[in-house]
Amino acid sequence: MATLAAFRLSLSSSFLPCPPPSVTKTTATHPHRKLLISASSSSSSSSILKSPKKKHWKIGEYPGVTETSIPQYSSNNKKKTPIKNIKKKLDKKNNGNAWANTVTEALSEAIDKKQWHRALQVFEMLKVQPFYQPKEGTYMKLLVLLGRCGQPGQACQLFDEMLQEGLEPTSELYTALLAACCRSNLIGKAFAVLEQMKSIPHCQPDVYTYSILIKACVDACRFELVESLYDQMAERLITPNTVTQNIVLSGYGKAGKYEEMEKILARMLESTTSAPDVWTMNTILSLFGNEGQIEMMERWYEKFRNFGIEPEIRTFNILIGAYGKKKMYDKMSSVMEYMRRLSFPWTTSTYNNVIEAFSDAGDAKHMEYAFDQMRAEGMRADTKTFCCLIRGYANAGLFHKVISSVQLAGRLEIPENTSFFNAVIYACARAEDLMEMERVFKRMKDKQCQPDSTTYSIMMDAYRKEGMSDRVYDLEQEKQLMKAKILKGFDGAETEAASDVDGKMSLV
Repeated sequence: MATLAAFRLSLSSSFLPCPPPSVTKTTATHPHRKLLISASSSSSSSSILKSPKKKHWKIGEYPGVTETSIPQYSSNNKKKTPIKNIKKKLDKKNNGNAWANTVTEALSEAIDKKQWHRALQVFEMLKVQPFYQPKEGTYMKLLVLLGRCGQPGQACQLFDEMLQEGLEPTSELYTALLAACCRSNLIGKAFAVLEQMKSIPHCQPDVYTYSILIKACVDACRFELVESLYDQMAERLITPNTVTQNIVLSGYGKAGKYEEMEKILARMLESTTSAPDVWTMNTILSLFGNEGQIEMMERWYEKFRNFGIEPEIRTFNILIGAYGKKKMYDKMSSVMEYMRRLSFPWTTSTYNNVIEAFSDAGDAKHMEYAFDQMRAEGMRADTKTFCCLIRGYANAGLFHKVISSVQLAGRLEIPENTSFFNAVIYACARAEDLMEMERVFKRMKDKQCQPDSTTYSIMMDAYRKEGMSDRVYDLEQEKQLMKAKILKGFDGAETEAASDVDGKMSLV
């Protein structure tokens, strides 16, 4: 109980903001595994990049301030404005310019760090300034950000505000809005956006628009809608490209429709506009690798090589991840050594696959060794890295190292997304610390991070073990309410229109 109490108190404080650390690189060796031996002989040196110099407005560059805009006085005018007053006004305007430039940089920083709430706040600050005129590119970045962060309601609201301000929409902006809906599985709303695009002459959908919508239908296993979208593309003389075919190919494979998958592959081999490429290869290998069908994965690897398709870094990472999940460490090491011989660098994804393999097995010793070598080679850890570390330490029962990993992630300013909080909640559940689990869950919602099915599944399993059926019921209700709130992000008319379009498309 003392250990659990320490775990609870330390983990709560670990979420507080921490000052950036002085990161030291360490090199570790291990005599019992040949997994990462070759790294010591060919370690890469990290280059120090100089941060770009911040540009501020110079005197006279302020929009609207010209020499003619400064009051001129003749020698006969008795009431002259003191020179010092003019200087104060110019200084005030110049300081405003520097402030605006700083806020613009803050907006870019928030977008880069995927902090959608802060980005919208900074954007609102900029829009009230008379000298700032938002452009299409800014709206595009914000729409993409909101889509990636699972905020379709905010994306629709931003799009409407853009139209009210008189900015002409484009097919690219509409496609970004459609993609935001698709990322949250709002297929009906996405079809409604598609109909709006088709009604505007200069905002017609292209192959990229249809590919995004096809992917959403594939992910939802709505293959009847995929066929109808293919028919629409044919009517509009839009030819599916390799990306489109790869999306459908992946969907058929995940759904176990192997016959349809082979038909798509055969069609691609005969086509001149959608010939298979390395992404096709990666899609097939990833499909069989995730299902643990190693023999089929290796067989298709040889087939694609015979087609003349050369592997890339992601191809090798897929193989490493598949071997790692099956605990085939020898083959995993062979692929990594083969990458070294071909001068393919090990990337963050490469190390993440290795760390994940040991994390799932609860092998904290080799997981730490891979992480130490990753940092020694100058690779930057990301959110997935720390998710694997946290889950790995939890699987090994080393809950004090879970706390240190969360603290290190804070010092390195690792983005805290849904997967990150899920990993911490999983660790709390493994430690049987339900009080801390609830605190992490509350902080997750305070950080505007949307819980998903995995979040609720972990917590409900933890409550069931303790016989807390009332808490399980509460979470079930909250889960249903969360889905209702997402749909409520649109007004009633939009929701009804989206449902009508979805119903019509399902009958095609």
